[in-house]
Amino acid sequence: MMSGISDWVILAARIFLASLFLVFGWRKVRDYPGTVSQMVGDGVPTPVLATLVAIFMELAVAFAVAVGAFTRPAAMLMTFYTLGTSLVEHRFWTMKGADQVEGMENFLKNLAIMGGFLLLAMTGAGKYSLDAAWSIAGP
Repeated sequence: MMSGISDWVILAARIFLASLFLVFGWRKVRDYPGTVSQMVGDGVPTPVLATLVAIFMELAVAFAVAVGAFTRPAAMLMTFYTLGTSLVEHRFWTMKGADQVEGMENFLKNLAIMGGFLLLAMTGAGKYSLDAAWSIAGP
């Protein structure tokens, strides 16, 4: 009984974690020029490449997490991706006033998301996943 509950919780965690990235990834696809423009404005040195990487991470890798495919490495990739985006997009330590508060809140939210991905990387995808169906879930 307990493992069934755990597997359902892991499934919910995968979907919750991935949903945020899937929504934002789709938004980046729908407004590709705007996304590149934002990257330029953020001072990203290779904005087109950064946009393509962001779309891949937020759609393909987040989808892999959602369905539980190659979950451990996908969760680690999402951890590092979220750290990178936090360091680029939420540099609250360079801001003042309300922008600093908002930047810090977003940075800390991303730390929480990274914590979820790290736990997922440790637990694996659980019973309700493609990893389990393919017998690659591992301990």
